[in-house]
Amino acid sequence: MTISMSSASLPICASMVGNLSHMLDKAQSFIDEKKCDPNALLQYRMAPDMLTFTRQIQIACDAAKNGIARLAGIEAPKFEDNEVTVAELKERVKKTLDYLATVPAAKLDGGEARDITFPVGPNTRTMQAEAYLKHWVLPNMFFHVTTAYLILRHNGVNIGKRDYLLGAAAAV
Repeated sequence: MTISMSSASLPICASMVGNLSHMLDKAQSFIDEKKCDPNALLQYRMAPDMLTFTRQIQIACDAAKNGIARLAGIEAPKFEDNEVTVAELKERVKKTLDYLATVPAAKLDGGEARDITFPVGPNTRTMQAEAYLKHWVLPNMFFHVTTAYLILRHNGVNIGKRDYLLGAAAAV
């Protein structure tokens, strides 16, 4: 039996983006408990040339919504990247999940060989849809979700592997 593009993409993206909501809850609890400046966490970066925690959340959401939209051949909603609070980041996650729930599986299935052209910095790249999903969309989304997780963990938020996998485990 072969795996479908929709089953290899929609539930995985929804699960990992959903995990961000849980991680943001943990971040807010940490901020409330420690009475620390939320910006210290939201603007934290693991290295000087890395993006902030806020950008990690934004990009993880964009990787999922834009990747799925390109695979489905439909337009993705545009988000302004103007979130400055945990609550606003949670709303972005919710909007991303709401969007993913509207994408029909039929728009993804059967299009594995379709060419997908997407921006990569100032350039574009073209890949067949299956390769784009496996080698670009999912790794990119996982990278940013993982980086957000690591920023929280590094800063003392009580978060572990179970929290990272929370949505994935709940989906099975």
